[in-house]
Amino acid sequence: MARRGKKKGRPVSGWVVLDKPVGMGSTEAVSKIKWLFQAEKAGHAGTLDPLASGMLPIALGEATKTVPYVQDGAKIYRFTVAWGQERSTDDLEGPVTKEADQRPSESDVRALLGKYTGVIMQTPPQFSAIKIAGERAYDLARDGETVDIPAREIEIGRLDIVAHEPDRTIFEVECGKGTYVRSLARDMGRDLGCFGHISELRRVEVEPFTPEDFVTIAELEAARFGAADGQEADGADEAEQADAAARPVDFGAIDTLLVDTSAALDCLPQIAISDDAATKIRLGNPVIIRGRDAPVEAEEACATSRGKLVAIGAIEQGMFKPKRVFAG
Repeated sequence: MARRGKKKGRPVSGWVVLDKPVGMGSTEAVSKIKWLFQAEKAGHAGTLDPLASGMLPIALGEATKTVPYVQDGAKIYRFTVAWGQERSTDDLEGPVTKEADQRPSESDVRALLGKYTGVIMQTPPQFSAIKIAGERAYDLARDGETVDIPAREIEIGRLDIVAHEPDRTIFEVECGKGTYVRSLARDMGRDLGCFGHISELRRVEVEPFTPEDFVTIAELEAARFGAADGQEADGADEAEQADAAARPVDFGAIDTLLVDTSAALDCLPQIAISDDAATKIRLGNPVIIRGRDAPVEAEEACATSRGKLVAIGAIEQGMFKPKRVFAG
């Protein structure tokens, strides 16, 4: 019988609400955060393109169990559409594919906003992670193939003009899961007859997190290594990073920058339970929910003990039935 390997890293849990810089990919960011915290496990809640900056929530340890709740949360983007050119990637990365001399007025742009608000159908970009016959659309696009990506339903809560100039318009959009901001730029440009692409994109919020939760790579490095060592680590090669990771480190400072795992579950009913009930739930057993204000029925609820997350489960006829249990 094969022996299970020992897990590498610390059993640290919580959310890092990273202010991702331009030029860093989402997978690269997760690897960097996992290394800085020496965490056993890490994952992100929603890809952010390398050319985009802003909020990339990264889950460590037990927080990875709550990733779907953050992925489903509303998102706010601040973005700039450059008018006059359409590009293959719908942003600055790809070559120009269409051009036009005309430019829209602010009133022209404002007249379009209603069309792109509410529940709409949207076709994802050719360069996207959508799977077509088992392959990523961006892989097919890089091979020169034009693929037929079906439109899908998305929801846009609001779309506002922040500023307008002859060659560009700055927008802010609040949208649901699956929305491609690059597609908004492409489609608005086509409707206006002048074409358009994203020249700047920043994710401002991912529900339930806010800009107050932001932390930068530099702040994390300073907390882990101290200001001087943190600056060195940023440009270090793999061997230097391995040497830095091997030094005795007090993780107390960097761990204070974590957002508690339970923050991702603010959307669920919160049920306070006793220590005895928490023990039973962690063993997979249902418990009776007591208290005058306790719900009798709920498809999903969050059970906590002494302010610590215990489990996510369903409440049926006044009984909490655990579905996903968290370590104490």
